Amino acid sequence: MDAGKVKRVAVIGAGTMGHSIAQVFAACGIEVNLADVKREILDHALRLMKGNLKTLVEYGKVKEREVPSILGRIHTTTDIQAAARGTDFVLEAVVEIPEIKKTVFKLLDEACGEETILASNTSGLEIFKIIEVRNPSRTVVTHWFAPPHIIPLVEVAPGPATSPGVLQFTAKLMERIGKKPVVMRQFVQRFIVNRIQNAIILTALEILENNWATPEDIDLAVKTSLGVRLPIVGVVQSLDFNGLNLVNDVLKSIGKNIPLIEEKVKRGHLGPSASKGLFDYGGRSEEEILRKRDTLYLKMLDFLESQEAFAPV
Repeated sequence: MDAGKVKRVAVIGAGTMGHSIAQVFAACGIEVNLADVKREILDHALRLMKGNLKTLVEYGKVKEREVPSILGRIHTTTDIQAAARGTDFVLEAVVEIPEIKKTVFKLLDEACGEETILASNTSGLEIFKIIEVRNPSRTVVTHWFAPPHIIPLVEVAPGPATSPGVLQFTAKLMERIGKKPVVMRQFVQRFIVNRIQNAIILTALEILENNWATPEDIDLAVKTSLGVRLPIVGVVQSLDFNGLNLVNDVLKSIGKNIPLIEEKVKRGHLGPSASKGLFDYGGRSEEEILRKRDTLYLKMLDFLESQEAFAPV
């Protein structure tokens, strides 16, 4: 199947994530059947989408004349199976309750042809152990982030039976609608971002519970350090800039042995100083690499300060 030829999709669940996901598809010229169990939920979803679009118009991301046609491509219904029929791609975004997920996928399996791709937006459930469909090779996870009409990332993850073609198609479809898909090699609960985010949250809660710092100080500390650096070097590349030899020493000091890091150090792949670490810097000099990083840091810092972003919202 060609992701560029998709004309109609279904989004099941019109809540916090579903209404915004539907809006993203519609904004890219795709007809969307948006389903939920109650008409009042769907009416609320439409109000939220109008508000979202107003914000995007004000910010210059959407032209005001485009709004009626975007909303016109969204078709609401309380009939899940009717919403799914005749679509190329169905995305489930209902509540994170296993029994409800299982019921929804049963209904979708009955309503859709075996070639229709069935995706879940689950963030934490072992969805492939919960759902039962005739052709599991066409099941996949697309994990979006709130608010979907703004945040670019979609984590795409295969189940044990997902076909490579379905995985590739799904990633291409996400790209078509303006998202930046990251395709995981296998399904793992909480994927990439939530695993990292959960570790940060648990640490922040530990600091609060022990009264080591105030909520304001914790957030200011993160915003004025990680908040500046992470958009530029991410999490993994920041290890290169620390120097993998130093990273290895720190790991050993806390009783951790990470063979991946030890092997890099043994081979002399220490980061920018060697033009190779966890990332390959293509033979560039350390000075050249650091100059590019620091210029980006300065631009990011200037922008954040100009927006008064370090103060609480």
